[in-house]
Amino acid sequence: MSRVYHSDLYGLRKAKYEALKRSHINSTDWQHIKPREPLYLFVPRDYALEAEYMRGWKITDAMPVHSVGIVTARDRLTIGWTREELWKRVQDFGRLEAEEARAKYSLGPDVRDWKVHLAQQDVRSTGPDRELVVRVLYRPFDVRFAYYTARTRGFICMPRPEVMPNFLEGENLGLIVTRQTREHWDGFCTRTIAGHKCMAAYDINTICPQYLYLRRGGKDDRLAATPWPRGKSGALSNLSHDFVSELDRRLRMDFVADGAGDLQDTFGPQDVFDYIYAVFYCPSYRQRYAEFLKSDFPRVPVTSDVALFRALCRLGAELVGLHLLESAKVHEHITSFPVPGDNQVAKRYPIYLAPGSKAPGVNEKLERGRVYMNKEQYFDGVPPEVWDFHVGGYQVCEKWLKDRRQRRLDIDELNHYQNVVVALNETIRLMADIDEVINAHGGWPIQ
Repeated sequence: MSRVYHSDLYGLRKAKYEALKRSHINSTDWQHIKPREPLYLFVPRDYALEAEYMRGWKITDAMPVHSVGIVTARDRLTIGWTREELWKRVQDFGRLEAEEARAKYSLGPDVRDWKVHLAQQDVRSTGPDRELVVRVLYRPFDVRFAYYTARTRGFICMPRPEVMPNFLEGENLGLIVTRQTREHWDGFCTRTIAGHKCMAAYDINTICPQYLYLRRGGKDDRLAATPWPRGKSGALSNLSHDFVSELDRRLRMDFVADGAGDLQDTFGPQDVFDYIYAVFYCPSYRQRYAEFLKSDFPRVPVTSDVALFRALCRLGAELVGLHLLESAKVHEHITSFPVPGDNQVAKRYPIYLAPGSKAPGVNEKLERGRVYMNKEQYFDGVPPEVWDFHVGGYQVCEKWLKDRRQRRLDIDELNHYQNVVVALNETIRLMADIDEVINAHGGWPIQ
């Protein structure tokens, strides 16, 4: 039987070449590894916690209907800052000849799954219809607009019609996770359809809707097989029967298939979502299972501790409200935008000046952090830990402004940025609270 050995070499390219010239296969410090099923990784891995971690539920087994996010293939054409801007673009695109549209919108050559004439055909065959301009989560805390027809290889290359319409038929909530992670592992939530890289530039993310809706004008066979009764809105819970059965057994509560329970005798889909969200935002969960979070969907440990379940549901609900910017707390700004100007995000900005540094034209050191969006204008009072905070692979406070370079921000956008600062600041606090709650109930592994 074959044996597998592994060795690492890190550094700059020149140094690596020199090291390889000096080394030999017989003198290399090899580590003997034993790949295990199902992944058979050819890299070292700490398997000490594997059995413990694998007792949890893979999120895609707990929420079985899911898909990766939409792929537009042509973001600059298909994604708009505002509903009106995108609607005008869609109408114009549909009226033009194919080669005119290609040149005007710098679309480049056709590819296998996206072609100008097919995109135009999709637009024309649907009206175009202003009602098809919908909100889309493009990046963390960055909701934009797309023209969504649900037709594969149409205006949007891969609209994921098996999942995304569930966010358009009625009120919903989606959990966003990654399967393979090269950057910073994370989770997020959305009430809208979402892009396939809304959490990281290199890691494709998957969306698990909380509820499933029967599509307009058609039958969905998967819904017929769902074991739960319809809720008041006609939606069905996207939780697997076996997963809920284990929660029932461990918590000794009854499952209500719509909304939230009283957390005394009953629990519902919203409680489960909040519990999962809190677990995924637990720093010690991320650290303890970091090796496993790199290479597969995250797993959810199921607790028998009712008090812990209730506490995590409460903390998870707070986080969800913050990340959707629906919590009243986000309007309690900890920052200000004190200097009037043209409100344009300039080239080579944003620039962050941490407390203790000196701003241009200021003799004394800053007491609070500042995020400059141009030479004169800045958001004052941004804590360093908030500026550095990442959701997935994106440093949120930098990314949001960086994507808006040479764009003038209106008052709603200026307020939005300050809302995000509050949301991230509260997230940091709540993540510490989640760790404390779990430690107070016996720590890891969750029992």
